[in-house]
Amino acid sequence: MRPILEIQNISKRFRIRHQESYLSLRETISHFFESSTVTEDFLALSDVNFSVNPGESIGIIGRNGAGKSTLLKILSKITPPSEGRVICRGRIASLLEVGTGFHPELTGRENIFLNGSILGMKKREIEKCFDEIVDFAGTEKFLDTPLKHYSSGMQLRLAFAVAAFLEPEILLVDEVLAVGDSEFQRKCIGKMEDVNKHGRTILFVSHNMAAVESFCTRTILLNQGKILAQGPSGEVISQYANLSLAGNSQAAGVMIAGSADSNKPIKKIEMFCDDKLSDAMYMGCKMEIRVHFSSVQPLESPVLGLIVKDYYNMPLLGINNKHYMEGIIRKPVCTGYIAMVIPYLTLFEGVYDLDIHFGNAFKDIEVWRDCRRFIVEPMGFTKSGELPDKKLNRFFIQDVEWGLASLDSIK
Repeated sequence: MRPILEIQNISKRFRIRHQESYLSLRETISHFFESSTVTEDFLALSDVNFSVNPGESIGIIGRNGAGKSTLLKILSKITPPSEGRVICRGRIASLLEVGTGFHPELTGRENIFLNGSILGMKKREIEKCFDEIVDFAGTEKFLDTPLKHYSSGMQLRLAFAVAAFLEPEILLVDEVLAVGDSEFQRKCIGKMEDVNKHGRTILFVSHNMAAVESFCTRTILLNQGKILAQGPSGEVISQYANLSLAGNSQAAGVMIAGSADSNKPIKKIEMFCDDKLSDAMYMGCKMEIRVHFSSVQPLESPVLGLIVKDYYNMPLLGINNKHYMEGIIRKPVCTGYIAMVIPYLTLFEGVYDLDIHFGNAFKDIEVWRDCRRFIVEPMGFTKSGELPDKKLNRFFIQDVEWGLASLDSIK
């Protein structure tokens, strides 16, 4: 089977101009005929190579500035590569900047035909799927209202709905999950899944790792314009999470939360795995989180609340020492730390974020969201050594008793 898309040694350079710093009047006059700008080359993509087979759904992930959108613009022929070439064996449709081609003075109805024409649809094609586009966008009541009176979310929903009913061999999608509310986002994913089931190829750029993992069979990780990894989506997303974790400038297991002269109480956060400072835990380890505090005013019954969230920002555990009466300090205290110890960590392997709430028995005094990211490594806890499906589990139970009783009558 020949690839439907081949990217061969693609590189892209941009020339960046910098204005010189402030000049005095004398310097401005003396340099009147000289250029005051300095230029340099920025390499957005460097020697990118991969191929895509017909019917594949490919995820493209990476940090901001990694080169994801530049790559899609090259594939869409919006901008040419500086080096290399793209071999395409099918018609490409792009959803890079949803809403391009809409006119604010025209009605929603008129913009459907205008935008559809810009995206390559013929009038009879638009008329054929007009009702489906309107139903998908959910803007039926406002069809004959000028677009300038639409909210930004309504405009974006209408634009995606028009583009979603194209019938290209290759669909390039850049962050459409930023469009609309959660219900419409699910409709977007559902529509793309439907397009993919009909044998069309999709390249999907997103920061939503849950959507990438569930929708894309293969994922490419870009970092500083180069391909860092490519392969099964779950494995590549884990590498991306590790890359994000490695980029943390704080010492392993320690976060300095505030300066010594700050009036905020939280000063330092420490994480321990089996009594050693670390951001890397493992399934079943002893996990300890210490929050060091210092307050000018004595705190009566200081309270520490912790929320653990998975990589998709879904809360998994919310706990504070008010739930455990022995964990509350009864006498007023100005300086110290509160520690939470989990003797046996039951979190499944993955990457997790931590929220911290610190206060007294009545209110929060300081809140730190996503203040620390940590990783839980896999550990074979079953007798067979085989772990349950990672996609279905966030916690694990080691000691489970199973029984099989046969009620068949013996004749």
